[in-house]
Amino acid sequence: MLKYQQIAAELEKYIEENELQQGNKLPVLESLMAQFEVSKSTITKALDLLERKGVVFQVRGSGIFVRRHKRKGYISLLSNQGFKKDLEDFQATSKVIELAVKKPTQKAAENLNIGLDDDIYYVKRVRYINEQTLCFEESYYNKTIIPYLNKEIVSESIFHYISEGLGLKIGFSDLFLHVDKLNEEEAEYLGLEKGDPKFCVESIFHLTNGQPFDFSIVTYNYQQAQFFLQANNQLL
Repeated sequence: MLKYQQIAAELEKYIEENELQQGNKLPVLESLMAQFEVSKSTITKALDLLERKGVVFQVRGSGIFVRRHKRKGYISLLSNQGFKKDLEDFQATSKVIELAVKKPTQKAAENLNIGLDDDIYYVKRVRYINEQTLCFEESYYNKTIIPYLNKEIVSESIFHYISEGLGLKIGFSDLFLHVDKLNEEEAEYLGLEKGDPKFCVESIFHLTNGQPFDFSIVTYNYQQAQFFLQANNQLL
C-alpha cells in the first residue's frame, strides 16, 4: 500500500471510530502534513482518494469536511473491497455450496482475459444477513493470480485474504447491472419462488496493475438487498 493510501485508510478509520457526522470538519491541510510528516502532494492524493470514495468533501477556502452519511444495511455498489464491511453491524455469514478448480466458462474466460484451458477457482456460495438470504453468488478467480483458496477463506472474506494474506493490491472494478426473473436454481438458494424478481450484478475486479482476477455474478434477494451510490462531479 502506498503512503497516501495508508493515510487515507487512517483518516477513514479515524472518522469511523470517532463517529464523525456529515459536515464535521477535519484538520486543515497543514496540520495533516505535520501529523503524518509528509508532503502536501501526498496529503492531497489521500484526500482526493477519500473524496472519490465519498468519505469527505473539500471546500476551497473553508476546509475538509466529512461527507459519508451511512445507512445501516446498505451495500455500496462502488466498493472494491466486497460488501462485508458495509454490513459490519449485522451478522453477515456465508454458506459455501461449491469450491473447485475448474476450466472457465466462455463468459468467465472473456472477462478474466484468460484461455479456456486455464485454471480458475470456481466458488458458489449463498450470503446471509442476520440469517436471512441476501444473495446467491458465483465467482471465477484466475488461479494464476489467486493460487490458493480453501473453504475457511471462502466462508469469510475472500477480498480480505487477497489483500492481507496474498498482499495483492485491489484496484478498480467494472459493474454490469440488470433486472430479471429468478430461475429455478437461484430461487431455491434464495428461498424465493421461480419467476420472482431479481437484481443481478456482474463484476470484474482488477488489481492496480489492470489484471482482472475475479469475475462474479451475484443475484440478490429483492426482499433483503439495499444499495447506495455516492456521486462526485467526476461522475456527472
